[in-house]
Amino acid sequence: MLDEPRSGRLAAWGNALLAGLVSPDEAAHRIADDDAVHRVAGLPGEEVPVGLTLALGRLRTLGATGLRVALPVSGHPLGLCGPPEFNARALEAGEAVLASGAGLGLVPETYEAGPEGGIGPDVHVEVVWHCLPVREAPPADVPSLGEAERELAEALREATELLSKLDVAGSGPVAQAALEAYRARAEAGRQVLAPGYPPRAVRVLELAQRVGALIGIAQGAGGDGREHGAAVSSSEIAARAEALRPVERTARRAQVAAYNSAVEERERHRG
Repeated sequence: MLDEPRSGRLAAWGNALLAGLVSPDEAAHRIADDDAVHRVAGLPGEEVPVGLTLALGRLRTLGATGLRVALPVSGHPLGLCGPPEFNARALEAGEAVLASGAGLGLVPETYEAGPEGGIGPDVHVEVVWHCLPVREAPPADVPSLGEAERELAEALREATELLSKLDVAGSGPVAQAALEAYRARAEAGRQVLAPGYPPRAVRVLELAQRVGALIGIAQGAGGDGREHGAAVSSSEIAARAEALRPVERTARRAQVAAYNSAVEERERHRG
């Protein structure tokens, strides 16, 4: 299921900080969210990993004018611009952040800390962002907000139709849990993006996450609304994944367009 990636939080709140709309401490707090700690390793001028507050300030002094998100998967280097070493690392993580103007990119690596076999609050997630050089070039396959919104409308119809065909419109436990999780986030009135983003970006990101919730339901449920089991063959699961692939691709493209819109907007105004 598409949810809020760590790279999205870093880019959104990092952009708000660069625009002077939030304090360094608030940006760091929002980026970390429920994680125990975030550090940045490999920053020029820093011999050891540093905290987010120092790292964001250092990126600004290194010339960063905005932060962009990449959400690549195999065969689709969405948001990347090279070099190959950085692309490979970002592809392995499934996400990355590119600091425009600084020629640097950040790739997250997560670690779980806590008692063996622990769950829930007993487990703490620590994140290390590895800083690597990147090319200053247009990112791959990132649509405009308008283009993303139009594509999402069609993707939402496709995902809904597929759920209907699979008879998993909400009766099974997997479908119900996924829908309840999505509704809980929506009802909590969470701040989807940081200050400085256009309302259209918020709308596009919310719709992308809704499509992602539907994808998660279709991927996790069998033809009777239950989780994959013996009643669903491997060929049927593969066919379902193939049918969902273009919908998932559209939702990822829309996410990247939303997170990157603040930078695109500022660059248009400067141009």
